Amino acid sequence: MTRAFACLMVAAFAVCATAASAEDFDTRDTMDFNFNFKPGVSPIPRQTVNFQSQYAPGTIIVNTAERRLYLVLPNGQALKYGIGVGRDGFRWGGTHRITAKKEWPAWTPPAQMIARRPDLPRHMKGGIDNPLGARAMYLGSTLYRIHGSNEPETIGQAVSSGCFRMTNDDVKDLYDRVKVGATVVVKNN
Repeated sequence: MTRAFACLMVAAFAVCATAASAEDFDTRDTMDFNFNFKPGVSPIPRQTVNFQSQYAPGTIIVNTAERRLYLVLPNGQALKYGIGVGRDGFRWGGTHRITAKKEWPAWTPPAQMIARRPDLPRHMKGGIDNPLGARAMYLGSTLYRIHGSNEPETIGQAVSSGCFRMTNDDVKDLYDRVKVGATVVVKNN
């Protein structure tokens, strides 16, 4: 009986393998980076939390140690998002304002990044493969942004060169809620 079951399983696998052509088979569909992880979905779900602070509603608080971003809401609450932050040597703190917002932004790596990674493209048009993802919010006169990511498995990690990464779903949600001029407080504890 065990031999019959094994033969049946091999036959089923062979049928499935021949039914899927290279065009409609994506190996990413078989990867499981974070048990039950779904492509494009944050491993850290967005949630409404109690948040007592002196900040006005609409203020964004980035806590690099927690790897979380809070959008202050009225009535002592905030929306809490998982984010990717700067790796060692690239974390920073301060207060800025959102000076621009862009949908599917183009990306031009700064000279400092090109010096570290000469293999990077000099410019990349906006789109699904662009590392800035679906939306970007530019922080003051800095090189930094709050932006989407085509690598949702990096949310909750310290992997960037100083920008704050979110899943594309989360960055779209935040983008629709904040205005140019919103205060962004980055706490690097």
